[in-house]
Amino acid sequence: MTRSSAASFDVVVVGAGPAGLNAALVLGRASLRVLVLDAGQPRNATSRAMHGFLSLDGLDPAELRRIARLQLEAYPNVDLVSEAATEVSGSNGAFEIFASRGDVVTTRKVLLAMGIQDDLPDIDGFTDCYGRSAFHCPYCDGWEFRHQSIVVLGTGAGGLRMALLLLAWSPDVVFCTDGPADYSPEDRALLATQGVSLEERKIVRLEGEDGQLERVVFVDGASLSRRALFFHGPTRIDPALTQKLGCLTTDAGRIEIDEGGRTSVPGVYAAGDAARRRGQHPVSQVILAAASGALAAITMQQDLMQEDVGLTPSLPARGRLRELS
Repeated sequence: MTRSSAASFDVVVVGAGPAGLNAALVLGRASLRVLVLDAGQPRNATSRAMHGFLSLDGLDPAELRRIARLQLEAYPNVDLVSEAATEVSGSNGAFEIFASRGDVVTTRKVLLAMGIQDDLPDIDGFTDCYGRSAFHCPYCDGWEFRHQSIVVLGTGAGGLRMALLLLAWSPDVVFCTDGPADYSPEDRALLATQGVSLEERKIVRLEGEDGQLERVVFVDGASLSRRALFFHGPTRIDPALTQKLGCLTTDAGRIEIDEGGRTSVPGVYAAGDAARRRGQHPVSQVILAAASGALAAITMQQDLMQEDVGLTPSLPARGRLRELS
């Protein structure tokens, strides 16, 4: 551990993205003993700027993490270490966390805030463009390419929705499915009516300079001039901890939580992109992740307080205490 030799905490936060760091700040300011485990694999590692975060619009995500770490240093009851959580065992009030360097700590509560990872398209040149001219979120990066030529890469209902969504930023949208698409005549007519071209040829590579997309090259040698790519594809969370703990997941594969961030496992909470309420659309933005971390932290602190004074979650007082926040 970095500053403390303590091996017992009130809360261990797994993940040091916006959700985990904001949760640690709120928990630290509530005088709880907090440990944050950082695996060092943020989803937006290649991004140069985050957007949609009031007062921080355009800030490099790495700078956000640096500032957050610096601010957490003001709280001696908060430790942050560069280790991944490899295993969690135990139960509410007495969890045991095993970390990648061999550290073992105990904690009363666990917050899962490890985020999600994208399964990137297996297309030559994609990784060179990713985070510079190839993105997954139009709300984060669409503005910078407004009124420019855009290609959407995806399949199924999600890809179709993304193609239509990008029309808010540009009228010049081509929807590439990287192979034959199983769309109904109605879906194809909808795209045509909205001015979105459907391109079903197989893509062999993306071309450009210094990460700036210039063209999409198809299997027959033809190419499509484009300035930006937005893709819709599968995302994943690390299943090791959630499966070991037995947390229920949503149909979209996220950790299912209630309105306060509690999972189906007593004492285990979740926040950020990895967590969703059932039926909630999985929108991912930095500001939303940070807010969910703060909400989960408040829930955890109040749950701990109620346990300490002898209340149980089933008591009506729980709802009244929640109103204090």
